[in-house]
Amino acid sequence: MSPLKPLLAALALSLAAAAAAQAQSAQDIIAASDKVRNPGQPFRVTNTLTEYIHGSVHDTSGIVVYAKVDPATGQFRDLVRYVAPPRDAGKMALLDGTSLWFYDPASKASVRISPQQRLIGQASIGDVLTVNLAIDYTGTLVGSETIEDSARKNRDCWHLDMKAANDHATYNRVEYWVEKTTAYPIKMKFYSDSGRLLKILYYGKFAPELGGVRPTEAIIIDAVDTALVTRIDFGDYQAQEIPETWFERDYLPRLRIE
Repeated sequence: MSPLKPLLAALALSLAAAAAAQAQSAQDIIAASDKVRNPGQPFRVTNTLTEYIHGSVHDTSGIVVYAKVDPATGQFRDLVRYVAPPRDAGKMALLDGTSLWFYDPASKASVRISPQQRLIGQASIGDVLTVNLAIDYTGTLVGSETIEDSARKNRDCWHLDMKAANDHATYNRVEYWVEKTTAYPIKMKFYSDSGRLLKILYYGKFAPELGGVRPTEAIIIDAVDTALVTRIDFGDYQAQEIPETWFERDYLPRLRIE
């Protein structure tokens, strides 16, 4: 046997082990950031969305998101209730674990929609859903970078490249920057299936909410026209027991939330 063969075999095993360790490390980082973004109990949060064009307010919307982890999958189920403007009040979106449905009380019909469907401005339905990214994406650790956050403060971050791990992921690919010392989510870049950069998101205004420090603001910037900006304010976090029926598509016409 050539003396090089054992050496090459050992090298190959070492590289494979290093790659596996890096992949595990990347998933650990993503999972840690999930715990920052998401409370570990059933909850509700009120999201106020404001669309800006060249710095001026163009449109606003208000929704309440009810979220609860499905113990079978570890992923969240979400009910999104539209509360403003008045023309949209009563409409709902339901993520039941496998499919996303939109319900309109005017027609009493629910139709399946894509998580990339526009909500307002640069924000899609998928951008306001509560999800565990470590389940929907497989991450690779790109390296370490110091970047500016939304307040132009330097943050020492891990830079990750995430690829969709299942058909339920909102985006095919996401670049993600997570602060090293806190696991705070700082910045994301979202890409289309063709590889085109769609938009950039910055998390900010971290504050104590439901047992942890969480971002209470997200700024979404259009990748083509940076004059198009949407701000999402996350407020009024409340722990809440959520009935299983709220996550059933057939129950939506009978659902009454006051």
